Amino acid sequence: MSEAVSALQGASFEGLVSVRDAGLRGMVTLRGDLGDAGFATAVQAETGLTLPGQREVVSAGDMLLCWMSPDELLLMCPHHQANALTEALAKALAGQHALVANISDARAVFQVRGSKAREVMAKLAPVDFAPEAFAKGAFRRTRMAQVAAAFYLTDETTFEVICFRSVAQYMFDLLSTAADPDSAVNFFGT
Repeated sequence: MSEAVSALQGASFEGLVSVRDAGLRGMVTLRGDLGDAGFATAVQAETGLTLPGQREVVSAGDMLLCWMSPDELLLMCPHHQANALTEALAKALAGQHALVANISDARAVFQVRGSKAREVMAKLAPVDFAPEAFAKGAFRRTRMAQVAAAFYLTDETTFEVICFRSVAQYMFDLLSTAADPDSAVNFFGT
């Protein structure tokens, strides 16, 4: 059996911000009726996390639960825990109209870190990145240039960006171009 590796195996770029391949991340997609108490109870029992509200992410330790759509959540966890969590959640949700799938190997995660992170992200996505409009706990699923992406803040100067693994090189190049030192806009005054 081959060993799992991240999409770009640690690629990084230093410019207005640091852009780097965030490494392997476990990801489990959960689909079902998010308003159903049984669904919420099962997910919380297996993850220790309450369901996030619309366009939110909740976290505890090294696990995050992200709102993807009115009937979909994304659980992010250490890569080595994804299979066990997928099995446990599938068992807990048995008998309900739900889908649980380990999608870890189909996604890539990038970290965008630095005082100009909001500026770099604002060049690429149709989202209001002002601190009062996009704070820690906010989550967006949208497009960045030509590809589907999702992102959230881990702290005031660090975003994590999720995309399909098949477009990882494109996303890395896109983020790196937006972080080019000669492309500063200084819109947020940083």
